[in-house]
Amino acid sequence: MARKRKNHYFTKVHEQAIIDYCSTDDLKVRNQLYKEFIGPVFDEMVDKIVFTYKFTNLPNIDSLREDCKNWLITVLSKFDATKGSKAFTYFSVVSKNWFIAQVKKTSKKAKREIHLEDYYISSTASKSKVSDLNSNLVVHNTYLEERNKFEFLGHLRREVDHWLEMPLRANEKKTIQAIQILFEDSENIEIFNKKAIYLYIREITGLNTKQVVSSLNKIRKRYREFKKEWDNN
Repeated sequence: MARKRKNHYFTKVHEQAIIDYCSTDDLKVRNQLYKEFIGPVFDEMVDKIVFTYKFTNLPNIDSLREDCKNWLITVLSKFDATKGSKAFTYFSVVSKNWFIAQVKKTSKKAKREIHLEDYYISSTASKSKVSDLNSNLVVHNTYLEERNKFEFLGHLRREVDHWLEMPLRANEKKTIQAIQILFEDSENIEIFNKKAIYLYIREITGLNTKQVVSSLNKIRKRYREFKKEWDNN
């Protein structure tokens, strides 16, 4: 059985510093905590994530590293230790998801550039035909789909919050709290990718795969009831 890798740089001291940061509105205290503890450990965490998950192949990776660290500052105060997740796990997931989002953006940009390049190469038209490029590109209007998805996720988030008010087993509660964390960063994760969901929840909760699957099976029953009611409205 493979031994779980230990984290030796993100210690209890850094964990407490983040909790203290989120517990105070005193800017002087926050700045001191960030400068002395949080900033340096975020720097190391981001660098390790870039190396571990091979994000080094992204263009302008040095600039992206700094952008990710700046992003962590903006979401720092959102961390809630009462939800059962450790700061290290929470911000590792947030950072990894941020870089995954950059990979997707880079991929989409590359596909658009290839599409346009193919258009120009294949076209034997004159400049007047080139000016008709916009009329030849197919633009998919996804406004309604995005709006429906946004409304669905909003209602689902409120439903998940309601589930925590029900009698739950410890593992089931941890799993639901992990789902809440994923919702907070839903713009940067593949929220409907089943395999990704299992991995994220396992990483956040510290539960093994069997425990996660067991908890999700129970939660899935509630989700199906919610989805059925949503579809019928």
